Amino acid sequence: MVHYVRFLLLGFLLLPLPALAGGKVYVYNWTEYLPEAVLNQFTEETGIEVVYSNYDSNETMYARLKLVQKDGYDVVFPSTYFVNKMGREGLLQPLDRELLPNLAGLDPQLLDKPYDPGNRYSLPYMWGSTGIGVNTAVIPAGEVTAWEDLWQPRYERQLLLQDDMREVFHMALKIKGYSSNSREPAEIEAAFNLLKKLMPNVLLFNSDSPRLPFLAGEVNLGMIWNGEVWMARQENPDIDYVYPREGANLWVDSFVIPTTARNRENAHAFINFMLRPDVARLCVEENGYATAVLAALPLLAEEVRSSPIIFPPAETIAAGEFQSDVGEALPIYQKFWEQLRTGN
Repeated sequence: MVHYVRFLLLGFLLLPLPALAGGKVYVYNWTEYLPEAVLNQFTEETGIEVVYSNYDSNETMYARLKLVQKDGYDVVFPSTYFVNKMGREGLLQPLDRELLPNLAGLDPQLLDKPYDPGNRYSLPYMWGSTGIGVNTAVIPAGEVTAWEDLWQPRYERQLLLQDDMREVFHMALKIKGYSSNSREPAEIEAAFNLLKKLMPNVLLFNSDSPRLPFLAGEVNLGMIWNGEVWMARQENPDIDYVYPREGANLWVDSFVIPTTARNRENAHAFINFMLRPDVARLCVEENGYATAVLAALPLLAEEVRSSPIIFPPAETIAAGEFQSDVGEALPIYQKFWEQLRTGN
């Protein structure tokens, strides 16, 4: 395995740089999910200017893409189940593998998934989890070990939740012993009723930069992405990450090219650049999420490569659940989510 990874790494580093293409590539990505240095390096090497925009939820991204009729974004980063949904609805164009030689280095365990068989529309960028953030200077380590602990009355008006429908419902569904991808109306309603009991404990919803309320001292406990805790710990090592006993929410964010993309070749050039091991390393070390590029792993600093926050142990992955498309059940989730957010 070591020799295989070294071979991949050498092969990638020897790949010739593309000729200076010029023009632009319009990239639409999650907030704080791609180092500025990487964008600058891409422009320096290719001559292609990156026009970069952010969103804070899959729903926001999806709604925006539905509105664009032409001259849209070139590269977008939807999470697991949204790849399936967007591909099914004709929002994505097939990838051209001849323009993506670096895809040979991707982890096969993250390829050919049910949400995109054969990776017709997508390639994995990063993967991670949603668990519990705890400021151990205020809440002793070990006091919170499960999603159900967030319901304790002593945490009234103290919690941060992600502003993400599926992730919030994940907690309640797992507590009830259901799949977080349930399509059963009765199970979804049971989760909603449980979440209503949590609302007195919720201070705010934040899927933009959820580590910031922790760092500001606004909250000391709540739902958060693992990478956000990794970044927060650079400033405050008391902030810790807990994989809840019922199972973390697991996800993969992928590169896709919308059908309305205005610069198809530049989009492929950008994705291929992002699949280089040296570039993937920079993304992992700054953002704290696991990469799909195998040959990047030996390049990581030891503290990064060995961090369970970034790379959870196998038993933690087995206990979690990856998101998938809930199909016709989506309006049920949306109805209850709206009621939960408005208090009706």
